[in-house]
Amino acid sequence: MKVISSMSSSASSLARAVQFVEAPVGKKAVMALTGIVLLGFVLVHMLGNLQIFLPPGKDGVYPIDAYGAALHANQPLLWIARLVLIASAGLHIWSAVQLAVLRNNARPSRYLFNTPVTSTYASRTMYWSGPILAAFLIYHLLHFTTGTAHPDFRFLHVHDNVVKGFSVWYISAFYIGAMSMLCLHLYHGAWSLFQSLGFAHPRYTPRLRLGAKVFASLVAAGNISIPVAILLGLVR
Repeated sequence: MKVISSMSSSASSLARAVQFVEAPVGKKAVMALTGIVLLGFVLVHMLGNLQIFLPPGKDGVYPIDAYGAALHANQPLLWIARLVLIASAGLHIWSAVQLAVLRNNARPSRYLFNTPVTSTYASRTMYWSGPILAAFLIYHLLHFTTGTAHPDFRFLHVHDNVVKGFSVWYISAFYIGAMSMLCLHLYHGAWSLFQSLGFAHPRYTPRLRLGAKVFASLVAAGNISIPVAILLGLVR
């Protein structure tokens, strides 16, 4: 009887979890929680990439090359991180699509004139900037991870791969444009997740909005500084 009761309790808990996720508030919570994971990755990834500005050590090895080698030296942890990111990105996209469908169904007819009053440009571009950034991510992986889209890719030669990749001006221009779009996406995403998790409050709202803006700007500026420095010859 205890086993049956335990199974029934587990089934009931699972049913409640499914109902929560299927509700709009549940989808927003999924988007917020996966957004936290993705925001953390974007920040750590940017900080790791900024090692491109560090000179080689006494052994002639660039710090960013040693960083790349260290990541690949522990394959189990690397793949766990990759799977978590893939799952987070998939759930983030799923919740975004579901919320967009719910919003469109709630307003089947479009307004003849649509004049934004309280929304920001960042919020109005979320649903189309997301797919564009997803396409950019695929290209980014082909460019610097697999080397398929790189002109002269060498495994674990991160410094040389980045310099040669960004030495092509139109590739750098594409990256700079993508990072500008990422800035808008991060700003609204970071700000929205606080609202979705119930942290919005008149006393803290301005600080949260400012923090989201600073975070997004710093990440975008850090990423953009790399192709700009290479095009200017500051990093060779």
